[in-house]
Amino acid sequence: MELRQLRAFVAIVEEGTFTAASDRLMLVQSAVSATIRALERELGTPLFERTTRRVALTDAGRALLPEARAILEGSRLAVDAVDQVRGGVRGTVSLGIMQATASDAVSVPRLIAGFEAEHPLVMVTVRHVGGSESIAVHLREGSLDLGILSLPREAFGLELTELGREPMLLACPPGHPLAQRASVSLGELVDEPFVDFPPGWGIRTVTDEAFAAAGVSRTRRFEINDSLSIVQFVAESLAIALLPPSIAASAPSVRLVPLKGVAPVFRTLLGAPAGRRPRAAVRAFSAFVLADLESVARQ
Repeated sequence: MELRQLRAFVAIVEEGTFTAASDRLMLVQSAVSATIRALERELGTPLFERTTRRVALTDAGRALLPEARAILEGSRLAVDAVDQVRGGVRGTVSLGIMQATASDAVSVPRLIAGFEAEHPLVMVTVRHVGGSESIAVHLREGSLDLGILSLPREAFGLELTELGREPMLLACPPGHPLAQRASVSLGELVDEPFVDFPPGWGIRTVTDEAFAAAGVSRTRRFEINDSLSIVQFVAESLAIALLPPSIAASAPSVRLVPLKGVAPVFRTLLGAPAGRRPRAAVRAFSAFVLADLESVARQ
């Protein structure tokens, strides 16, 4: 069994198709297919159930996956140790980011550009954009090195560092009857149409838990996985939403009204897999993010 075979196997699992894995590995698809066939012959069992559109793991493939990731991570750590002796940080960092990352303090493009300027031998790749719970799953599985996500509490299998927090506010159109109020309670919103993120997204989780804690429900009319669209739905008087100010800022006309009592909090976190020794490039990027955050806070 060779590392290149395991790299091809893991790439197919993470990308979902042989074609996408070939693009990621920068190999022709026939070479990737031949590599997997050779691995299957060596192991004496199929690893994938192949269809015309996607591939699914067999039981043997599911058993191999965590071991393959562990072997590949071990090889990366071995190379990492040699690189540190030679001097300089090099390698890659795979990053997952929640779609609703709009805060000036946590600008992912600015962070990547600044880090790569200081560490030209390291390449940061964004491997997953989506809901926070999905990012958490990828971190636990080892397909991501780091993630910028939002979870309402500590999560099993993850090390979380808070990058920022914002109170959730009622976002409503300027002509809404509640727009000029000093504050509103969640109980006053039960009959209002809401636009929400899908389940598994950080803002949705915080909103669901806030209403559950208040013992009231809400009317979910729209479910959208794009923060800009959600704010536009509010601006066009189609619905209201609970949002952190950084998300609502894309539409200045939207009114933000504080909630009565203790407002639910939207936390932006840097997540990493717990119990795993990170490579030098991953440690360097984590340190850069935290140092940049401190620098922004001092300005």
